[in-house]
Parts: sequence; C-alpha cells; structure tokens
Amino acid sequence: ILKPKFDTVIGILEAELGNKGIAWWNKPNGGYFISLNTLPGCAKEVVAMASEAGVKFTNAGATFPYGKDPLDRNIRIAPTFPPISELKKAIELLCICVQLVSAKKILKEM
Repeated sequence: ILKPKFDTVIGILEAELGNKGIAWWNKPNGGYFISLNTLPGCAKEVVAMASEAGVKFTNAGATFPYGKDPLDRNIRIAPTFPPISELKKAIELLCICVQLVSAKKILKEM
C-alpha cells in the first residue's frame, strides 16, 4: 500500500529536482518519511510558500531536536496518508516552491 506512494514522491523529486544541485533526499527502505534537504536557509520559506498555496507540510526542521534545524534545510515528507492523486499535486507544488526559493537565494548571493 505504501510503496507506490513512496515511489511517486521519489519519482517526482528525481524528475523535478534531480541533478539541479538545489536539493537532495533519502530513499527509505522502510519507515514513514522521506527527508528532503534544500539549500541551507531555504526550508522554512519553502514550507511557508507551499502552505500559502494550500499544501501543508510538517514544520521545516521537525526532524531535529526541538524542531530547530541549524541550517534551515530539512523538510520531512510523510506520503502515507493522502491518495496518490493528491500526493502527486502536493509534491509537484513542493518542487516548484523549492525551485523558486532556491533561485531567489542563488540570485541574492550573486
């Protein structure tokens, strides 16, 4: 039941963010979460942008003690609950948010 959901998320992440150098993620062999890492300083803004668009994720840095990611780069994805059709839309939106926030950060650093 869960494998197709995890495969869906990993497939979208690879298609939309793979080889761009702006994010990386784990490919779990069990468990309930995928850990997505953005460029440092971007996770909170990515989660906020997705939320403004109507998709709620766990708070950025939730996997760290007291929810404080010192690099502000980690987002925990729990693909176990939503149906695959909703999951696809949510992860596609997340990828757009990662790309927008990353582009803003990169341009700011130029």
